[in-house]
Amino acid sequence: MTLATSLVLVLVAGLASQLLAARLKIPAIVVLIAVGLTLGPIAGLVEVDLAPDELSELIGLGVAVILFEGGMSLRFGEFRRVGKGIGRLTIPGPPVAMLLTAAAAHWVGGFDWPVSLVAGAILVVTGPTVIAPLLRQAGLRRDSAALLKWEGIVNDPTAVTLAFLTFEVFALSEGGVGEILRGLAFAVLVGGGLGAGLGLLVGVSFRRGWVPAHLKSPLLLVAVLLVAALGNRLQDETGLLAVTAMGLVLGNMRLAEREELLHFKEGLTVVLVSSLFIIIPATLTAEDLRALDWRIVAFVLVLMFVVRPLTIALVTLRSNVPKPDRVLLGWIAPRGIVAAATAGTFGPSMVEAGYPDGAQLVPTVFLVIIVTVIAHGFTLAPLARRLGLTTGAHNGLLIVGASRFGLALAESLQRLGVQVMIADGRYQSLQPARMASVRTYFGEVLSEHADDTLAQAGVSHVLAATDNDYYNALVARSLGTEYGFHRSFQLSPVEGTGEKRALTFERRASYAFDGRSDLASLDAHLADGWRIHATKLTKQYGPREFITRVIVDERAVPLGAVDQSGGFRLYSPDQRFVPMPGLTFLYLGPPTHAPATGAVPVVDDAGVEAGA
Repeated sequence: MTLATSLVLVLVAGLASQLLAARLKIPAIVVLIAVGLTLGPIAGLVEVDLAPDELSELIGLGVAVILFEGGMSLRFGEFRRVGKGIGRLTIPGPPVAMLLTAAAAHWVGGFDWPVSLVAGAILVVTGPTVIAPLLRQAGLRRDSAALLKWEGIVNDPTAVTLAFLTFEVFALSEGGVGEILRGLAFAVLVGGGLGAGLGLLVGVSFRRGWVPAHLKSPLLLVAVLLVAALGNRLQDETGLLAVTAMGLVLGNMRLAEREELLHFKEGLTVVLVSSLFIIIPATLTAEDLRALDWRIVAFVLVLMFVVRPLTIALVTLRSNVPKPDRVLLGWIAPRGIVAAATAGTFGPSMVEAGYPDGAQLVPTVFLVIIVTVIAHGFTLAPLARRLGLTTGAHNGLLIVGASRFGLALAESLQRLGVQVMIADGRYQSLQPARMASVRTYFGEVLSEHADDTLAQAGVSHVLAATDNDYYNALVARSLGTEYGFHRSFQLSPVEGTGEKRALTFERRASYAFDGRSDLASLDAHLADGWRIHATKLTKQYGPREFITRVIVDERAVPLGAVDQSGGFRLYSPDQRFVPMPGLTFLYLGPPTHAPATGAVPVVDDAGVEAGA
């Protein structure tokens, strides 16, 4: 098989694995490693015909892009809130974790001390590419998620640098601990300074318009690769720390194109992670897998159940990190692509340097990755809920703009158990909602404060429903990057704009409800006595009868539906869904409406139909 064919096979298999994992709602890395082992040592379809040094350098460049994207996602606002906890995890955390892991690798896993110490450094990492999707699925509180995210992203380049310096001490020199500390200080100061300085230079050039818009993303990619290469020229494995610092600086520079650049890098990261997690397992042989014995399995268990909890207990001793967060941190530590790539680099090198136990380094790290991803991936959400660290079910609606209609919709949804919040920048406009016990947010919904607050609100849909059509479009498009564009809606613009004068679809969100009703018409319907009805569809009174009798004949306005599990959806002509039996359908209609035979009106505790 040619190199080009192998590359296409890896890309197709990687993205197919990502899609399968998303459909099954399981950690993607589990599928990727299984596919990599199948295509590599089992089936022999993927063969990497590159020298080990060349392969390591290519993998290192891919990891550099991944860590840069992680650095860009870090916000200084998070550090201001939980900085002391982050400091404990990223300064004393790596050396403590390295020494405890090395002790377990030697006394439990049976490795000699040099290989044990290198393994200890490698396993300091906690896989940001694994943790990020797990955090999204678990709905973790913002501060708790920040601790895990910062630890994963900052400790990854630190761990790689520690692994290189430890390897250098045993394989190339006799400098001891002093040389490791000097090398680490050099990497942090010089490598970090290089990345931060070039990141600042790139950011200033973007701000001042020195780079055309269409060249910013490709230029940034090349700059990341350049920084990684320069950092490694200064000292091996310093490039990863440099690109992380570069990402951290650029991500906090208030660049107008930050989100666009971040999305570009996120997409590239998905492709790189998918490819690397197939390529690296494909380099393993059947002999490598057979090298795993009961002592390696015991080491993995000790790493999870003893080393990680003890590390967190020691580094957070007498800190202000809340006890529930300590418990969660003591268990959650999945390893990811950086651990795999680093093991792939140093395992063969340790063997060449005269340490035969290095041959077991790669299969051992892969076993750690598989076990921790499965164990932590499936237990993060339940444990976080038990510890009270989640924001609740993300199945609610944020209504931007306080109005008569917005309040009526919020009350109707709350009766059906859907979380709702109304946001407005005018305090007095929120008074009716507060009196009706509807949650409110006072302030600009696109502010940093709102971003922190809404993350805890448990909402997953946004409806921009102010009397300003262009502000609605701005809000819905901006929040669409957070909630997903399929969950971001705005009211239809005021009639008379005309299709050619209206915003293009790419610059607005999907129109909610029937696609014709603006805020004035909805409020006018309520003033005329219309109300929001909630009717549960049945087999006797199904979608066809409902649409014909209510939506067509009575010209009612369809609003949305709630399924039997509490799942909520807004109705939209841009994103249609078919009302099915069992759904509770909401619509705005005349007060004289009476359900047909077979329909079940939904009533509140007082026996009044919802929305009355």
